Amino acid sequence: MKILVIEDDLLVCEVLKLILSNQNYAVETAADGEAAKDLIQTYEYDLILLDVIIPKLDGISLCRQIRDLGLQTPILLLTGRDSSHEKAVGLNAGADDYLVKPFDQEELIARVHALLRRGKVSSQPVLTAGELKLDPTTCQVTYGDEILNLTPKEYALLELLMRNSKRIFSCGMILEHLWSYEEAPGEEAVRTHIKGLRQKLKAAGASSDLVETVYGIGYRLKISQHQKTEKSTSQVKTTSFKQKNISTIALLWHKYSSNVVEQVNILVEAAEALKANNLNSNLRSSAQNVAHTFAGFLGSIGLDEGSQIAHKIEKLLQFENDLDTYDTAKINELVKALVQEIGQFSPLTLHLGQKVQNELPLVLVLDNESVVAELRNQAINKGLQVIGATDINTARAKLYSTHPSIVLLDPTVCGSWEDVSSLLTDLKQLKPPVPAVIFTEKTDFASRLQAARKGGNTFLQKPTTPTKVLEVVAQVLEQDENFETNILAVDDDPKILELLQVLLSPWGLKVHTLDNPKNFWEVLEATKPHLLILDVEMPDINGIELCQVVRNDPYWGDLPIVFLTAHTVSDIINQVFTVGADDFVSKPIVGTELIACILNRLERNKLLRRVAQSQSSVDRNSCLYWRTIFDAEPECVKVLAPDGTLLEINPAGFAMIEAEKADDVIGRNIYSLITPEYRDAFEKLNQKVFAGGSGTLEFEIITCKGNHRWLQTHAVPMQQPDKSIVAVLITRDITKHKQALSELKKIEKLFQSS
Repeated sequence: MKILVIEDDLLVCEVLKLILSNQNYAVETAADGEAAKDLIQTYEYDLILLDVIIPKLDGISLCRQIRDLGLQTPILLLTGRDSSHEKAVGLNAGADDYLVKPFDQEELIARVHALLRRGKVSSQPVLTAGELKLDPTTCQVTYGDEILNLTPKEYALLELLMRNSKRIFSCGMILEHLWSYEEAPGEEAVRTHIKGLRQKLKAAGASSDLVETVYGIGYRLKISQHQKTEKSTSQVKTTSFKQKNISTIALLWHKYSSNVVEQVNILVEAAEALKANNLNSNLRSSAQNVAHTFAGFLGSIGLDEGSQIAHKIEKLLQFENDLDTYDTAKINELVKALVQEIGQFSPLTLHLGQKVQNELPLVLVLDNESVVAELRNQAINKGLQVIGATDINTARAKLYSTHPSIVLLDPTVCGSWEDVSSLLTDLKQLKPPVPAVIFTEKTDFASRLQAARKGGNTFLQKPTTPTKVLEVVAQVLEQDENFETNILAVDDDPKILELLQVLLSPWGLKVHTLDNPKNFWEVLEATKPHLLILDVEMPDINGIELCQVVRNDPYWGDLPIVFLTAHTVSDIINQVFTVGADDFVSKPIVGTELIACILNRLERNKLLRRVAQSQSSVDRNSCLYWRTIFDAEPECVKVLAPDGTLLEINPAGFAMIEAEKADDVIGRNIYSLITPEYRDAFEKLNQKVFAGGSGTLEFEIITCKGNHRWLQTHAVPMQQPDKSIVAVLITRDITKHKQALSELKKIEKLFQSS
């Protein structure tokens, strides 16, 4: 867990860092509000400790700006003032708690633990996964009756995995969570701590793969199927997620059943032709393609045995194989087994009658029974379905078991604003976040402000008719859909494309599908995806070729790309990574693995964009700063290319050469203004600068208006952001000086002659 401490008093800051580090937290520090804001916009923190009085941007203003950014990170204010008014100001600014200095160490740790628990889905003080228990209060970890002696980083790693059950963390994500940015080591350090943690868990009697490696993605905590203890929230969520998709998979099977029959017939025909020794190349190729398709699709809908059989058939039908009598018998045997496996699968018996209702957005209503009943009766007319809860505990249970699209709640039913705040925070942290509508009789400004700061999307006043309430709910849902993450999936198998929509849509991901790669570029630019999913093998244009096209484009070159492939051979895997893939998922698709892979990639890309935006902001500010100096400089400042082309000139320079507009000189060669006798000297100076040197020269020019002027220039090289070199020349008009010298020489000659 990573905590940011914002404190300008160095001694207090070091004390806080020591206390929190002893509790196995990764601690970063900032001494002023501006620096802290940059860190918060760039990195992700689990908790912020914020002093009220800090330089540049005070704690209260920073707290408001953090909330204005939409960040729900828990904030603990540190203040030296114990007045009720000061506390109220801090809490109204968006802080979650406050602590008066000087503080008691035990109280500080207790408040930190409370805020971290409140920020998570689970509110259990002791984290449990089967026989594994972690107590954040005492920092003690046990497996069964055995106490584990973990290092601080091993403890923090285990806590991260247990607090985020079923979530997969890459090495990079673990580094971000457990190390401060100043001390972050390489990924090898993560693997070393994983190894040490596994050894200690195994020594205590745990399975050797309790901390599981998900190949190509990262690590997660693996909970064995036989453990029937209380299920964590994520376990309930995963089980419910599978149940929720049964009807949709049944619809997919029903929709493509005739297509499946045709494909099975191709395999049967190929097996019979092989048996009769008249299998031609076209039928063999078609049968191989069907087997390849089945290898991916069948496993993805639960027919693992059928997927394995299809994969064996595909390998045998490859053209480099000369099929003998044994192979012929084997293919016939496998085709019969595949037909039998498919024939036994009948998902149409599973909840098909509830198709329409299951596809409607689900509204969780936390209110009294009469309100729930009225809304439930009207919901179907608005294309919605309603489930109700009359207390916050029931609402939480239904939230994680039914996954509603939106929550409508009356704060008075929840008991206290603290409970409301905790629930709204949980809704924001779900993937995807669940919008909330506050439905209450309290319409004063303070209540509205409090609801808005805690994540309420809309404030709706009671009494309101059920029809109006449902209209508002529908509007909020429609607005929320506008912020979905776009994903473009390209695969020649329409069954896989629909399956991807089934798996990813519940996570707030808008999946656009394409089964004809020839239309790829038009669809790419029309959908503007945040991530691209490509199948490796497709007719005419394969996924590897599409990846190369994307990577070669300056606009789309950084788009995250995930490959789907039924091949796990190293050559194919190396090939997809060589052309620029970010990750790959093997067919048959495992839903949880695909979702974790995509969410991790999107999260990483979001972080990279934040860092780039932060750097871009710095670059823009720097650019504006230097442009101001450039324009205000009283001397002429010019920027030249190696061939003498004038790239930039400031206002003083325009006046010096008597140019009326930029087009008269920008882009033209500077030598055209220099008198012929000085052009060679100027060219040598320019060459010296581009060789890395510098120099000064006096020369004569003819201005745009035909006037002669003497100039003195000093030239130096400058490297631009794109690493190219330009020459910067600072020039002053010495015409009067030259004229004065000329007059003096005339006077000297006059004296000499007399």
